[in-house]
Amino acid sequence: MSLKSRTDANAPPPVHALRALEACVRLKSFARAADELGVTASAITQHIRTVEDWVGKPLFLRRGRYVVPTDIADAAMPSLREGFDRLLEGTRLLREADRKSYVVSISAPPSFAAKWLRPRLEAFRTLHPEYEAWLSADLKLVDFSTSEIDICVRYGPGGYPGLTAEQILGESIVPVASPDFIARHGPFARPQDILRARLLHDMGAENDPSSPSWWMWFDARGFDDLRALDGPRYNDPALVIDEAVAGRGVALAKRAIAETDIAAGRLQPLFNDQTPLSFAYWLVWPRGRTLPAPVRAFIAWIKSEAQRGLFADGEGI
Repeated sequence: MSLKSRTDANAPPPVHALRALEACVRLKSFARAADELGVTASAITQHIRTVEDWVGKPLFLRRGRYVVPTDIADAAMPSLREGFDRLLEGTRLLREADRKSYVVSISAPPSFAAKWLRPRLEAFRTLHPEYEAWLSADLKLVDFSTSEIDICVRYGPGGYPGLTAEQILGESIVPVASPDFIARHGPFARPQDILRARLLHDMGAENDPSSPSWWMWFDARGFDDLRALDGPRYNDPALVIDEAVAGRGVALAKRAIAETDIAAGRLQPLFNDQTPLSFAYWLVWPRGRTLPAPVRAFIAWIKSEAQRGLFADGEGI
């Protein structure tokens, strides 16, 4: 151990040296850590030597092309990573201080954004004219460490690591059609009556294990001779709803996505029969993040809006 390394035990190594340490422990390779951080292998070696000199002990065992972290290095990782997260959060707040005083930035799945959230956002703006609400419709998961998004709506089973998640809406499915379509092709008194109608298929359900297809919906009701179940296919629930509103067929609709059109009389459920789904809509944000006033106001508003929705009690209509 060098004398230099112990001259000031209270002064930790530089942040970039600790970043190099975290990358080497995680990747178990100096070369891969250098690639990830965009520096040379010799720079990584120097960073690790700086930290080891400060600690006074080796932090890695060399095993050919790979390195094995010592118990000391492994034990330090949770605290270091938490520290990096808090550092990123602090720099994010510094960078966005002016914007954060009046803007809430939301990300939501496209169909939920278009059919449920966007029609209601003006009510939030009316209630809070001092704030702006920016909406991003995106299926990609937000990386909160690099994104300017404040809060997300996610559709799924919940339980997201590292995030606070609060359920705002459950989900179910119900057959719906426009009043004009029902007048022309009805009545629909029984499930089998739908078989003579044009069916609209949501192929996005293939990527949603909670959502049944028309085949599954009929099979659950005892129909096993369904043949092809013809009808047009769409890859987004909002497109299916728009086609149903236009009178082009019967949609097996997610209730939250169809709620606004049902409330406006553009769609009607064919039966008082909703099939609950295991997925739900969740508000998520980084665990431990300090939420500014616009975000807190948005959370309170969207919870209230969800509770007063057409299907908030989970019952049919």
